[in-house]
Amino acid sequence: MWISVAIICVALVAFLLKYVFSSSGPNPFETDSREPLKKMVHDKKEKNKVLKQGFVASKVPDNLDAIIIGSGIGGLGLAVLLAKVGKKVLVLEQHDRAGGCCHTFTEKGFEFDVGIHYIGDLLEHKPFRCMLDQMTNGQLQWEPLENPFDHVVIGPPENRRQYPIYSGRTRFPEELKKCFPGEEKAIDEYINLAKKAGRGIWLLAVLKLCPVPLAKFLVYSGLAKRLSFFFKMASRSLTEVVNELTENKDLRAVFAYIFGTYGNMPKDSSFSMHSLLVTHYLNGAWYPKGGASEIAYHMIPIIEKAGGAVLVRAPVNRILFNDAKEAYGVSVMKGQEEIHIHAPMVISNAGIFNTYQKLLPKELQAMPAIQKQLSMMKNGEGGLSVFLGLTGTKEELGLKADNYWIFTENNFDELVENYLNGEREESAKNVPLLFVASPSAKDSTWEERSPGKSTLSLVSFANYEWFGEWKDGKVSNRGADYKELKQAFIDSILEVVMDVFPKITRDKIEYIDAGTPITNTHYIGAPKGEIYGADHGIARFSPELNATVRPQTPLKNLYLTGQDVFVCGFAGALAGALTCGSVILNRNLHLDAIALAKKRKFMNAKLKGE
Repeated sequence: MWISVAIICVALVAFLLKYVFSSSGPNPFETDSREPLKKMVHDKKEKNKVLKQGFVASKVPDNLDAIIIGSGIGGLGLAVLLAKVGKKVLVLEQHDRAGGCCHTFTEKGFEFDVGIHYIGDLLEHKPFRCMLDQMTNGQLQWEPLENPFDHVVIGPPENRRQYPIYSGRTRFPEELKKCFPGEEKAIDEYINLAKKAGRGIWLLAVLKLCPVPLAKFLVYSGLAKRLSFFFKMASRSLTEVVNELTENKDLRAVFAYIFGTYGNMPKDSSFSMHSLLVTHYLNGAWYPKGGASEIAYHMIPIIEKAGGAVLVRAPVNRILFNDAKEAYGVSVMKGQEEIHIHAPMVISNAGIFNTYQKLLPKELQAMPAIQKQLSMMKNGEGGLSVFLGLTGTKEELGLKADNYWIFTENNFDELVENYLNGEREESAKNVPLLFVASPSAKDSTWEERSPGKSTLSLVSFANYEWFGEWKDGKVSNRGADYKELKQAFIDSILEVVMDVFPKITRDKIEYIDAGTPITNTHYIGAPKGEIYGADHGIARFSPELNATVRPQTPLKNLYLTGQDVFVCGFAGALAGALTCGSVILNRNLHLDAIALAKKRKFMNAKLKGE
C-alpha cells in the first residue's frame, strides 16, 4: 500500500513540476527591453497628454485582442505584459486620469500621491525590480528611503516610546535586539518564521495556475499545507503567533505594527500575509523618483506602441455576453449614450465585487460558481486619508524620507476594534493608529518642481457606515454635516502630527483636506471605500479559496487581475497581473521574471569580471 502511495505522490510531483515549468506561449520577458534613460518630464500638461486621454469612440483601436477594465497597476501591468508580445489592448478607466492607486492629484500647487508610499524588494538583481524595469523599458527610477525606513511610535504624549525599524537581513534583527535586550530568541524566531512562511508563497501561485482538478486534489488531500509553510501558517493569527514568542507587549506591537499595510487588526490577520510584508522590506524600501504618477506615465507608451490605448472618463457599466455565456466586449457610458466595444476577451481589474455584482447581468450573477466565489470573500476595511500642504522645506519642517506608524497604545486589537465599532463622533476625536509619510521628502525632484513647499500624507482606517448617508451626494459638495465630521477627524489627527513633528505648526499649513471611504468609492471605485480590495483576513488565505478564486472566471473569455486575484498592495496587484498573464499566454510568467533576473545578474557579474 505504502509503495502505491509513494508512486502516486512521485507521479503527482512530476506532473506538477512538468505543468509549472512547461511553457508554450510567448514570453514578455524574453529580451531585456531597457533603454537609455531619457530626460524626466515634469511639465504637467505634457504628462497629462499621456495620463488623461479622454474616452471618445474614435480613439478606440480596431481589432482589439483584449479589453481591461480599470487602470490600476493590476490592469496596466497586465496590459504591458500583453503588449510586449504584440497584443492590442484597450484599458478603460472611470476616473479622469490613469493609474488607480498610483495616480497623483494637485491642489493649491501641492502634488499628493494617494496609494504609493513605499515599495520593497527593489534591489537591482531581484526579479521584482527586473520585472518593473521591463514593464517601463527602464525609465522608472527608484530612490531608497532612509534607514531606518519606518518608526514605530507607541503610547500617549506623556509616555511615548519610539522604535526604529531598519532594513537589512542582519541589521533588522540587530537593531531590534538593541531596543529589546533579553528578547534575542523571540526576535530570531519571529524573523525565521516570517522568512519560512514568505518562501512558501510559490504554492499560492501554483494553486491558481494548475488545472482545477489538481488544485482541488492539493487542497482536499491536505498536501497544500504539507508542501508550503505559507499555507501551514495561514490559519494562524498574527496575535496568536507573536503572543507565543514574547510576553513583552511593546515587542509584540513592534512585531505586528505593519498590519496597516493590508488592513486587518492582528487577531484577524493571517501570519502568512504578515510574513510577506516583513520579508518585502528586509532589503530596503524605495519610492518612485518624480512621484507615483511616473509608474503609469512610463507604462502607457508601451501599450500604445503595440496599437493599444489607455482611455479615461470611460465608465464601464456592463460586460457584454452572448447566449453561450461568453464575454465579447463591454458597454461604456458616454453621457447618456451606451457605446459597445468588442474584443475576444475581457479582463477586469475592478475587483471581484464590482465585476460580479455590478458588471454582470443578473442571471449570470446568480450562477452557483459565481455566488460561491463571492461567498468566500468580503469587503476590506474603509480607508481614511488626510493630505497636508506645508510652507517650508523638508529641512525646515524636520521631514525625512521615512515613515511613522503612530499608535496610542500597544494593545492594537483592542484599540482598532473599539475605534471601528465606536460612535463616529467619538471615534473621530481619538484616531488610535496613524501612518505618516512625506512624499515630498522622498523625491529628489521635488525641490525643483515645488521649491519651498512640502507635503504629508496621513492614512488610517474608517468605518464606511460612518459616512454612508452621504454616498449619493455630489463629491465636491456633500453638505455641512459631512464637512463637520471630516473636520473632526482632521483636527484630532493634526494634534497627533504636530505633537510628533514639533516643527509642523498651524501657521505652516497652506492646504489640508481629507478623503473618506466614500471618497475612495468615487475615485477608485472601491465598493465600501476599501483601499486593499477584498478583505485580507485569515479566511482569504485558505488553500480552498486560493484554488477557487483564479484569473479564469466561471464565464468564458472573462478574466480577473489585480489585488483580488493574488494579494493586496502594489507588489500583490502586479503578482495578480503576472498570474492572469500566465493563464492568458499559457506560460508561467513568474518563472520568466525569475529567469530574466538570473540572466541579468550573470551578465552584470561577467561585465565586472567576477
